[in-house]
Amino acid sequence: MLFFGHRFIESENFYHIQSIDAIQNTPPSSIILVDFDEENLDIINHIRANLIPLAMQVQDITQIVYASSFDAKYIILSKEFAKTAQNLADNYLFDAKILVHIENENEIEELALLGVDGVIFSNAIIKINS
Repeated sequence: MLFFGHRFIESENFYHIQSIDAIQNTPPSSIILVDFDEENLDIINHIRANLIPLAMQVQDITQIVYASSFDAKYIILSKEFAKTAQNLADNYLFDAKILVHIENENEIEELALLGVDGVIFSNAIIKINS
């Protein structure tokens, strides 16, 4: 299981952006986090064209499949979709890892038993403004 933002496991940060210009305010080789939204397609395509590691935050099953098609390295979602998302990833052999956004370490066991690829805590997500 992957851990991002856990208090005693060192990990990479994700840089949440809302514009292409904001990418300039991130460290080199950063993982860029974008909310999946049709309005963000220009950002997503720019990230893909420049081979920048992409993480996508999704809200439903259809967006999970879209995120995989956009070559996301990580797909971040809420716990309610965890099992379904992991099943889709396993069935369709996604390259992306499924990460569930959690706030409490007590949630790790349940997600591990579901076979989810990993978890991400809020402190691993850094908001970047342009």
